[in-house]
Amino acid sequence: MAFSQVRLCRLCYHCLLMMRKSFVSVLVAGVVAAGLSVVGVPAASAGSAASSGVTITSSRSFPKVNTARRDVLKESVSTDGDGASWGGVDSLDVPQTKSQAERDAEAAAKKAEEERKAAEEAARQEAARLAEAQAASRSSSRTSLTTTAPAASADTPTDVAAFVKKALSVQGSAYRVSGYVWTGDPSTSSFTCSGVVDYALGRSTNSSWPESLYAEVGSNLKMDVADLNYGDLVFGKYDGRSPGHVGIYLGNGVMLDSAPDGGVAIRPVTSGGYFMGGGPII
Repeated sequence: MAFSQVRLCRLCYHCLLMMRKSFVSVLVAGVVAAGLSVVGVPAASAGSAASSGVTITSSRSFPKVNTARRDVLKESVSTDGDGASWGGVDSLDVPQTKSQAERDAEAAAKKAEEERKAAEEAARQEAARLAEAQAASRSSSRTSLTTTAPAASADTPTDVAAFVKKALSVQGSAYRVSGYVWTGDPSTSSFTCSGVVDYALGRSTNSSWPESLYAEVGSNLKMDVADLNYGDLVFGKYDGRSPGHVGIYLGNGVMLDSAPDGGVAIRPVTSGGYFMGGGPII
């Protein structure tokens, strides 16, 4: 009987253990099932909402935070530097006031510059006017050449008549830029304007220039062509020179001279800006 009781007790103990394990298993399973049901609810709800076309939104709100700026009065970081790098008082662009003496000097310099420019412009205009007058004179000479010289009047001094006659003997010679070359034949000879006068006076070549002959006439200079006499020298401006040309007056408004366009020939005396007067050399 004792053996049977012992065996029964073991069986009961074994049953209790099995029941305890079953209870724990059931408890664990219940907890797990409860957790799964909680997790699955949103998914199921979301699935249901999606299938029903309802948009689910989620919003979050955050509490307003008022943060005060604590760096308003914070001292800025400074950088060391010298006056040359950052600009000192000496380098400031401060306008300087000019003294009265400086202003007067500038005004005088400006006036002098204006006067210089005005003088240059006047000289340019005068040169242009002279060039135009000379061109007109040469054009008139080309169209008014004559080979017949007016005869000397009965009261013409003998030496003046001889002077003009000798000058007319070289008519037809070529022009040259200075002096004269006389071969005895006009076809092989050449003269400049003052060279004709030198030859007629019996002077050697390059003895005179228009300027020196002009000085010889001096106070006997006449400024009207109508006042000129037979054998008087006639002066004109040419090539920037005053005078730069000379001829011998023959009367009737013509003279004998030597020019680049035609050589030694008889041409009209051109009055106006070109003409500088004339007078006796003998």
